[in-house]
Amino acid sequence: MTLGDNLKIGVLAVAVVLGAAAKSDAQGRPPMRAHTATETLPLTVAKANRSAGQSQVDISTQGTRRVVVANGIPRHKVGRFPNPGNPNRIKAQSYQFMMPLSPIAANQATSGRKRTLFGVALNGVPFDPGAAEFWQGNPRSGWQYEALGGAVPLGLDANFAHVQPTGAYHYHGWPVGLMQQLGWSRSEASPLIGYAADGFPIYAITATANGRVIEMSSSYRLNPGKRPGAGPGGDHDGTFVQDYTYVKGAGTLDECNGAFVNSAEYPEGTYAYFLTDSYPVIPRCHIGTPDPSFAKRRR
Repeated sequence: MTLGDNLKIGVLAVAVVLGAAAKSDAQGRPPMRAHTATETLPLTVAKANRSAGQSQVDISTQGTRRVVVANGIPRHKVGRFPNPGNPNRIKAQSYQFMMPLSPIAANQATSGRKRTLFGVALNGVPFDPGAAEFWQGNPRSGWQYEALGGAVPLGLDANFAHVQPTGAYHYHGWPVGLMQQLGWSRSEASPLIGYAADGFPIYAITATANGRVIEMSSSYRLNPGKRPGAGPGGDHDGTFVQDYTYVKGAGTLDECNGAFVNSAEYPEGTYAYFLTDSYPVIPRCHIGTPDPSFAKRRR
């Protein structure tokens, strides 16, 4: 099932994920849940039909840097939180993200597995695609559950978002409500969606090439056959991040889900990241150097 299929579920249906909420430890942090699921399930999301509160976001330039000051509350509708798959309530945050106005590609891509948010949407809500859920609750197992794989209930709403224990609302997939507000359409080049932690822009799915609108596609594919070793077993079906591998040239985008394009904001051209229909949906690495202001806060 593609994210496009899931989008239809989120927009047209009310479907709240099931799952027991874990109890917090003495410091207020929830323990790792010991999942044993090995197969994907249809992703179900809660209808976004309520306000999260007053949104505050300011994007400015200071010298050679772009600065985003926000409280992380979106202007679009959100799902009900807490819900059966997510025990947390949305709370205003105090974000100040900084990034270069003229980002530079590094010699080597920066892995998204480090504790860094991928980026921030124009509404001040972070993109944080990775789920802190692992096979048997063990981060050292080498098997991280894919947030959009459906095997683990995360209580996502129709914006493919949910809430951290800190109260931070964040996107694991398309920011559907924001895209609707920006007038996104498959028949037109994507409007600017946000900025990555290294300063490069983020668009969604569509771009202009040679005078026509094209869909930018991921170059990640499922590994063939079954999962190796004494781990979860079963077929590589998208349950885990490790079920996927990058196949250069399989799509239009590179390993960080990016490409050099021309856009309304960058008519002379720029490297840009794209949200895609299929994995990774939100990129999992940076072509440039992420700014320290995007370091994840303790959950």
